[in-house]
Amino acid sequence: MCLVSGPPDCGKSMFLAWLVEHATEPDTEAARRVHALVPLSGHSVRTVAWQLAEQLQVSARTPGELLSVLARDPRRTAIVLPDLHESAEPARIEELACALAAFAHVRVILETRVPSAALLAAGPAVMDLAAPQWTDADRYAAWAAAEQPARHEAATHPGAQAPMDLDDPASVCGADPVAITTAYESATESHGGLRTAWLRSGASVSRPQDPASRALVLWSALGDDADPRMQNELGGLARQAEWRVRWRRVRGDVTPPWPGPARGLSACRGELVGTVAVLDHQGVVRLVSDSDGRPKGRLHHPVPGAVAVAAAGEDLVAVLDRHGRLTLQKPPAASRPSGIAGLLEAGPSPWETLTEQAARHASGPALAGTSTSLAVGSTEGTVHVLTAKDAATNGVSTTLHGGAVTALALVEPAEDCLLVYSGGQDGQVRLWDPDRDPLDTPIAERACEVTALAAAPIDGGVALATGWADGLVEYSVTGTDADGRVRRFRPGPPVRALCVLPGGDLLIGTDESLIRLEPA
Repeated sequence: MCLVSGPPDCGKSMFLAWLVEHATEPDTEAARRVHALVPLSGHSVRTVAWQLAEQLQVSARTPGELLSVLARDPRRTAIVLPDLHESAEPARIEELACALAAFAHVRVILETRVPSAALLAAGPAVMDLAAPQWTDADRYAAWAAAEQPARHEAATHPGAQAPMDLDDPASVCGADPVAITTAYESATESHGGLRTAWLRSGASVSRPQDPASRALVLWSALGDDADPRMQNELGGLARQAEWRVRWRRVRGDVTPPWPGPARGLSACRGELVGTVAVLDHQGVVRLVSDSDGRPKGRLHHPVPGAVAVAAAGEDLVAVLDRHGRLTLQKPPAASRPSGIAGLLEAGPSPWETLTEQAARHASGPALAGTSTSLAVGSTEGTVHVLTAKDAATNGVSTTLHGGAVTALALVEPAEDCLLVYSGGQDGQVRLWDPDRDPLDTPIAERACEVTALAAAPIDGGVALATGWADGLVEYSVTGTDADGRVRRFRPGPPVRALCVLPGGDLLIGTDESLIRLEPA
């Protein structure tokens, strides 16, 4: 860690501005690049974590989550944090800065007037800009003569700040998000449920956006203990947003109950149409109604270490664990053959054979299924698709990613037509027809990992939803009648799972919430 210190007007701001300007130019070599800059004036440690997460393209709502994410990411990262002395929580921000600097791959430049004993105990390099080797008295006098009148004018005529009402959704959605966050952190009241929803949403509410988009995020994060008027008011404020919230279930909800962290989602078929399988962190698969999120039962047997779930044919649900093992279960509500029919089907079913073969190729967390096909991915970037047809099983593989396959989606837009969407650790989304060569270029690409995919046929085309490691969800429809529009949403918590429902609505699963959105 490097500490930049010195009295006011010693040139610290000019020095850091010069450093950041030259360290963020496109041709800056990797070893000299600055990846995040957060001026700390007015910030709490929580809002600093939110801003850093957004700029570093990761999803984190607390300092602990940010540290956990960066600990797993070995890429070199340089962070500049000026104006510590003007922050709302200097001591806690110091603690975060020291924890970040403890990582071998993270460099922190922290600016303050007088370094504290705790900072100096961390053994940083100290650059005191008041020291003689960093000063030029004549040039400083010329700069000060030009700068001070402008500062006096700004201090005499400060910008008007609208008063904040923490109980009023319109005021909250239109105010400075840093000020709102700081106020909610120190508040003891629930403010009609707005406080919990705001802090649950993280950087999704603090990032630059219009009030309608901010209202949509808060609407999706409201718990069932919130003042009922808040839902109506936020819904009205979000009229101009890209989405409408059909329903949501968040941690702590009782009526209907929150189904738990959603690590996998899949829309069921056949007798179970209208039901969604929700995989939680303990390997339990719960079934919920897609119309309102109410519970519809669960699979009989939890799968320890489960990482993905997919609705298969014959009213079966396939579950993949972290060791590449695939299991099939039939939900309690699905009918089972009895009598002579049951005896005749005592042998392995086509889906059991399909699952057994697919398990030989699975080594990553990705799984997807249709009524006739199953797809798995590997840690080497290979996608393997198996299809059951006329009592035979056909399999085909291809390598699509530089790194692990992290998400898969299968869709059958027409009879005898199968499309495979895959997302990878390399930040690419690829499209593949198993009967043809893959497309040469990805259909989407960003500088962070794909965490979830979902696709479904809808009128006029195919709806595709992509979840990214920085918390962004993108949704688009391709087809002859599609307009090419990409809708975006950030729920706040990391996006773990997605499901496109019949008709095109989107179900988003996180560790804190399950949200159904309708395109506006």
